[in-house]
Amino acid sequence: MGPLSFTDKTSSPIPLARAFKALILEGDNLIPKIMPQAFKSIDVIEGDGGAGTIKKINFAEG
Repeated sequence: MGPLSFTDKTSSPIPLARAFKALILEGDNLIPKIMPQAFKSIDVIEGDGGAGTIKKINFAEG
């Protein structure tokens, strides 16, 4: 498995600072809660969330 890249652009009524905090800083906990049909869990394997951090994304079955 190699590196994965994803780019998306969208508009939202949510202030940028709040969206950044929810999706980037707290996303590992939040995303599996709001999308349990897609994500079972997101675990940090190595690092502190900065550049070079390794995460394990466990997808939901089905």
